[in-house]
Amino acid sequence: MADPTGFLKVKRKEAGNRPVHERICDFSEIEQVLNSDDRMLQASRCMDCGTPFCHWACPLDNLIPEWNDLLWKGEWKKAYYRLNATNNFPEFTGRICPAPCEHACVLNINKEPVTIRENEVAIAERAFNDGYIVPRPPRKRTGKKVAVIGSGPTGMAASDLLNKFGHNVTLFEKNQKAGGLLRYGIPDFKLSKTTIDRRLRIMIQEGLEIRTGTEIGKDIPGKVLIDSYDAICLAIGATKPRDLKIEGRDLRGIYFALDFLSQQNKVNDGEVIHPAARINAEDCRVIVLGGGDTGSDCVGTAIRQKAVSVTQIEILPQPPLKRTPDNPWPFFAKTLKTSTSHEEGCERLWSLSTVRFIGENGHVTGIEAEEVAWEKIGDKYVMKPIPDTRKIIPTDMVILALGFVHPVIEGIVNELGLELDERNNIKTNSNYQTNIQKVFAAGDAVTGASLVVNAIASGRKAAIEIDKYLKSNF
Repeated sequence: MADPTGFLKVKRKEAGNRPVHERICDFSEIEQVLNSDDRMLQASRCMDCGTPFCHWACPLDNLIPEWNDLLWKGEWKKAYYRLNATNNFPEFTGRICPAPCEHACVLNINKEPVTIRENEVAIAERAFNDGYIVPRPPRKRTGKKVAVIGSGPTGMAASDLLNKFGHNVTLFEKNQKAGGLLRYGIPDFKLSKTTIDRRLRIMIQEGLEIRTGTEIGKDIPGKVLIDSYDAICLAIGATKPRDLKIEGRDLRGIYFALDFLSQQNKVNDGEVIHPAARINAEDCRVIVLGGGDTGSDCVGTAIRQKAVSVTQIEILPQPPLKRTPDNPWPFFAKTLKTSTSHEEGCERLWSLSTVRFIGENGHVTGIEAEEVAWEKIGDKYVMKPIPDTRKIIPTDMVILALGFVHPVIEGIVNELGLELDERNNIKTNSNYQTNIQKVFAAGDAVTGASLVVNAIASGRKAAIEIDKYLKSNF
């Protein structure tokens, strides 16, 4: 185990972020890094608890106490191999995972959890820098062909394992570059796209075929794919945005969050966007509807685009600063989260419902909103408008960051006649198999929108089930 008294001798020390005045002028990654000695000391704080709640809280089942122990001892290479045993892409999760492991860390009882997420990314980056992350193609091929549709974290994880199992895997992506929402949904200031490209190069060198700019169900019919491959894994995500169908919704200047975020990432990558199609918050009073992480990403992006002001509105009440009795440790703390984007300059409004959009000459100029109260009736909370609280908030741009409802079912899902659950997600059995025998599905397309760590875990599990299917049916 790590130092038995490390947590008593060493205080939690985070790497910190670049200064606000500097980082809002570019889209480079915000988070800084600790030197190796300090990072190893942070690992020494892990207590190797008899019941490792951090491991319990991690969807990937990362063996956190084990690689923290190795890191503290300076055995960086062994630490990476232990980490990689359960996580294909620690360089991603170490940057953008909300770290449920830290919420469950025993030291979080005193609000001083181990810096698990930062330790993770430090181990991964050391592995790349020291050159022991190298292509390792499978020693032999099975001759079985697998198509993975969607190159986000689920598709990348599934295709990576399936390729390592020796199958011939083709990863299809409708966009011009692979990475899915990692590339087009996560802002560059949280995840540099060079990090994705670095990993994809290794996967290609290991024998993975990646076909971008190819939309299954449009460029290639789904039935053709079924006839051409021994198994198919749908990892198409849940990208159907939740809309707000109220008066004035057809006004110009109202955009979905993913359209806003993905376009900026494309611009950062050098893609030329026609001026008429450009979504630019410069000199605008921006309102972001939705108080989650996607809304926060929109806040940071609008600030970097030189918005005059940014206001984030959430229909739910403001979360408490501390855990409430019904939200005890080691569960994920449902407390107020202030992101790096919020720190950069953003007004946050709570318990506010948008009633209608107001506009002039076809363009949005404001929103009419009213305060709401949430009353618990039985085991459910019911929203009730508060009379005489309506007000107009001026704006030049509105971004809808209201989450995602289900996968896009137009196309491959409808073409193949895949069964859906009550929420219009793809229905699968316990083996990740759909109603079509050789078609499997995983990730957000099955569960609804979730965390990147859940997506990777789902992709890994689906790959194992597909491998079993191929071995038992051929």
